[in-house]
Amino acid sequence: MDLLEYQGKQLFARHGVPVPSGRPATSVAEAVEAAEEIGYPCVIKAQVQIGGRGKAGGIQVAKDRNEAQQHATKIIGMDIRGFTVHEVWVEKASDIAAEYYASVIFDRSAKKPLVMLSTQGGMDIEEVAATNPEALARLHVDPLLGFQAFHGRRLAFDAGVDADVVRPIGDMLATLYQAFVAEDATLVEVNPLIVTTDRKVMALDAKVTLDDNALYRHPDNAGLRNTVAEDPQEQMARERGLTYVKLDGNVGILGNGAGLVMSTLDVVKYAGGDPANFLDAGGGANAEQITQAVEVILSNEKVTAVLFNIFGGITRCDEVAKGLIEAFDQIKPEVPFVVRLDGTNDEEGRKLLSEANLPNVHPESTMLGAAEKVVELAGKAG
Repeated sequence: MDLLEYQGKQLFARHGVPVPSGRPATSVAEAVEAAEEIGYPCVIKAQVQIGGRGKAGGIQVAKDRNEAQQHATKIIGMDIRGFTVHEVWVEKASDIAAEYYASVIFDRSAKKPLVMLSTQGGMDIEEVAATNPEALARLHVDPLLGFQAFHGRRLAFDAGVDADVVRPIGDMLATLYQAFVAEDATLVEVNPLIVTTDRKVMALDAKVTLDDNALYRHPDNAGLRNTVAEDPQEQMARERGLTYVKLDGNVGILGNGAGLVMSTLDVVKYAGGDPANFLDAGGGANAEQITQAVEVILSNEKVTAVLFNIFGGITRCDEVAKGLIEAFDQIKPEVPFVVRLDGTNDEEGRKLLSEANLPNVHPESTMLGAAEKVVELAGKAG
C-alpha cells in the first residue's frame, strides 16, 4: 500500500523523524487557511502517488495569501502523468543548504533490508544509480542485528556527506530503519533528505510503501489507503476478498491458486493473447465467490473473452460450475467464456455446465487448448 507524501510524513513524525510542519487540504479555501496558519513563505505540494510533481508544476512556493490561493487553484484538479490531484500538502518552506537521498528497501534477492544514501538528492535516483553508481552508498542490514550506529557512520562516509552532519545523518538513517521495521514497510524513501542552513537534518519528502499482508497488525495504517487513486476493479476485488491485479490486455483470467493463474497468463501470452488481469479465486472458492469473481472480471470494459482454468483440489469443479451458472443467470455476460475443469469432481462440473447449456461457453480439456480457444474468441469479439 503506497502512502501519499503527507501520510508518510505523519508516519515519520510518530517515530521521531524530523519533518517540516504542515497541513493537508482538499480545497482551495482549506489550502489558504493552512498557509495562513503555517506562515509565509510556504510550499503547496500536489499529493499524488507518482514522481515528477515539481517538473509538472505540482510544487509551488507561496510568499503571500494571493500566491497561496493562485497556486492551490492551479494544483487542485491538475493532472500529473495520469493522476488527478485531489488534495495538497501545505508546509513551511525550508532553508536548504544540501540535498541528500536516503532509503530503506526490502531486498528480496538478499532477503535483507537494504539501506542506501547519496549526496545527489532531489534527482531521479534510478538515473543516479545508472550513470554514477559510486555516488550511491549501499549497505545490507542483518535483521537479527538491526541497524547500528556504525552502519550510519559507514554509509555517511561512503556517500561523502559533509563531516559536520555525519552523525546526524547516521541518526536519521537509524530512525528511518526503525520506522521501516515497526510499520512493516517494504520501502521508506526520502528524496530529498535535506541539511538546513542551520545544519539540521530533515525529511523534506516521504515515499512509503506498507506491506498489505501486515496491515492486520496496524489498523491505523489500514485507514490510510488512498481509494481515490486506486483502480476501481482492484478496489472491488479487494472488498470481495479476491486477489486481483489489473493488466492491459483483453482476455479475462480466473484460476484457483497463484501458481496456476501465473501459468495461465504465460500460456495465454504463448498463444498470442494479452491477459486483462490476474485473478486468483483461492483454494476453497465456492459458487458465491466465483460469481463475485466474474463480476470483477467483466467490470473491465476491455475484456472481450474470459478463460476459467480450474484444477480441482480444495476447490471442487462442480462448485465452480455452479458459480458460473449462477453468474450467467445474474449477470448475463455478453462475452465468450472458455472453461477448463480438471481434478476433484471435474466430471460432475462438466456435466452441470452441459445440462445448463449456457450461451457462449466453450469447454476445453487442456490448458493450451483453452488458451488457444480464448485467444481466438477474444480476437473475433474485439
